[in-house]
Amino acid sequence: MARPNSTVVVLTGSAAGEVLAGLDGLANVRVARSGSAAALVGQTHAAYVVHDQDPLGGVAAAWAGFFDQQAPPGTLEVAIEHAVADLRRGAALLPDYYVVLDPESLPATGKHWWLGVLAGAAPSRVVPAAPTVSAVRRALSRLPSGRWWPDDLETWLRDLVRAVPDQVGLPGHLADDSTG
Repeated sequence: MARPNSTVVVLTGSAAGEVLAGLDGLANVRVARSGSAAALVGQTHAAYVVHDQDPLGGVAAAWAGFFDQQAPPGTLEVAIEHAVADLRRGAALLPDYYVVLDPESLPATGKHWWLGVLAGAAPSRVVPAAPTVSAVRRALSRLPSGRWWPDDLETWLRDLVRAVPDQVGLPGHLADDSTG
């Protein structure tokens, strides 16, 4: 899949569907629904394409399940390999930004995924917002620039099995220092 002309934003959180409906009709925003994100991303020239189809959703769920000890062994590795395959063949494309609605309401491991793992990989690409249309409109108008996702996505994804929730985002010497 070629890079789109638009800024692609994945909206995530329990209110994503409601907020997406409120964004529909804005002059510079195209909202993609139920499986239409890939087609719309490739066809539109709007400033923003916003959707709720997270290309790393399976990895996020498996990562949380792994560390919450609620997923069978191997689930995370399988989810990672599916994501790697989708990215490699162009069936999935990482968005320019994730707008995370109401991150305070997320379970602890979910917060670590969004505000630790993903934000650690590309800090300005994960934007928290209140779960309202007006808050998301403000967030879209103020998206920061910053480093892109890791160049070697495959290695980054495969290394997620070692990204421990309470340590993700900490400087290496703090996370690895067991001598006190």
